Amino acid sequence: MANLASTFAGIRSPNPFWLASAPPTDKEYNVVRAFKAGWGGVVWKTLGSEGPPVVNVNGPRYGAIWGADRRLLGLNNIELITDRPLEINLREIKQVKRAWKDRAMVVSLMVPCDEESWKAILKHVEDTEADGVELNFGCPHGMAERGMGSAVGQVPEYIEMVTRWVKQHSRMPCIVKLTPNIADIRKPAEAALKGGADAVSLINTINSITSVNLDDFSPEPMIDGKGTHGGYCGPAVKPIALNMVAEIARNPETADLPISGIGGITTWRDAAEFMALGAGNVQVCTAAMTYGFGIIKELTAGLSLWMDEKGFTATDQVVRRAVPNVTDWQYLNLNYITKARIDQDLCISCGRCFAACEDTSHQAIAMSTDRVFTVKDDECVACNLCVNVCPVENCITMERVAPGALDERTGEVVPAEYGNWTTHPNNPMAKAAE
Repeated sequence: MANLASTFAGIRSPNPFWLASAPPTDKEYNVVRAFKAGWGGVVWKTLGSEGPPVVNVNGPRYGAIWGADRRLLGLNNIELITDRPLEINLREIKQVKRAWKDRAMVVSLMVPCDEESWKAILKHVEDTEADGVELNFGCPHGMAERGMGSAVGQVPEYIEMVTRWVKQHSRMPCIVKLTPNIADIRKPAEAALKGGADAVSLINTINSITSVNLDDFSPEPMIDGKGTHGGYCGPAVKPIALNMVAEIARNPETADLPISGIGGITTWRDAAEFMALGAGNVQVCTAAMTYGFGIIKELTAGLSLWMDEKGFTATDQVVRRAVPNVTDWQYLNLNYITKARIDQDLCISCGRCFAACEDTSHQAIAMSTDRVFTVKDDECVACNLCVNVCPVENCITMERVAPGALDERTGEVVPAEYGNWTTHPNNPMAKAAE
C-alpha cells in the first residue's frame, strides 16, 4: 500500500490533504469534524490583529457559476477574514492541536504592514503550539482596500519585507500564500524565498464578478442593491492554478521552494496533477464546502490506489514528476503529427464534431447523406476541437502519424531527421545559429 504520510516545510501530516484557510476552518467545531473525517491538516481561517473588530456582511456572501447540470463550477466570495475574537480563535487552536497532535495545524495571518503588528500576533500564535503560519498575501477584496491581502501580495518588495519580519520574530515554518492577481507569479515567489519563506502556497482567489442581476442591475451577490468584486475559486480556476504552480516549480530561482497547491481540487486526480507539477501537498476548500468533509475518503483512497497502480510507495515520488516535461512553445516538436479518427461503433451521429469543425475550424470532417462522419486527412491539422466537443468519451481520438509515414495532408513523407523545433530548419533561431 502507498504511504500517504507527508512532510511539508517540516510539518508532518498523515496525508497530503489539508483544508485551506476559509469558512471550513473557522472554528474548533469544524476542524475537529474535519480531523475525525480524516483530513491531514488545516490552515485555520485568517486571523487579524487585536483592534477594531472585523465585520462581515449579513447578506449573501457567495456568488456562483454552474454547469448545465447545476454542478458548481466556481464560487465568488466577498467574505472577510475571521470575525470571531482573536482570543477565542487562539484558545480553540491550542485545544485542537493538543488533542490532535498528529495533524498539521497552520494558522493563516493578515495584519497591517508594520513590523510591530506582525511581531505581536506571532507571539500569540506560537503560544498555541501551532505547527506553522501562512501569510495571507492574496485576499483580493475587503482587506486589499485596507492595504493588506493582495495589496501586499502584488508588491514583491512588501512580500520580502514582511516575510523577513516573520522569520525574525518566529520559530515557526512560514508559508507565503500568493495572489494570482499578478502578471508574473514567479516574482512574488522569488521575493518570498529571499525573505526566508519555508514554502509558498497558491493560488489564492481570483478577483472577479460572477454575474449581474438584470432586474436590479447590480453585481451578485447583492447587498441592499449593491455588489462588489470578490474572490473566485472552485473547479473553474484549476487550470490557472496548475500553470502558476508549474511556473514556480520550473523557475531555476525557485525550483527547490516547497509548494502547497490550491485551486479547484475536487478529486484525487486533481491532487495528483498538482503534485506532479510541483506541489508537495494540496489544500482544498470549495469541494469540502460543496460535498462536506467526507470527500476526504475518496481523495485518500483514490490517490492511494493510483499510486499503487503506478508503483509509487510515497508521495515524494510523485512530486515534480511532470515538471521536466513542461516547456515553452518554441521547444515543441513540430514533426509530431497526429490525425483525428472517429470510431463509427461509438458515434451517435449527433454532428457536434462536424458543426464545430465546419463552422469554426478547418473543414476537416465530412458528413454523408446518412449522417456518417469521417475525417478528411488532407485538411485535418489535429487541433483536437472535435475531441473536446464530442459527448462520447473515446469516440474521437488523435492517432499519431509516425516519422517516415506518408502525411496525407501534404502528400509528403513525414521527416524523421529533425527532433524538435530547436533544430527545425524553419526555426529562425536555428538558422541564425548556423
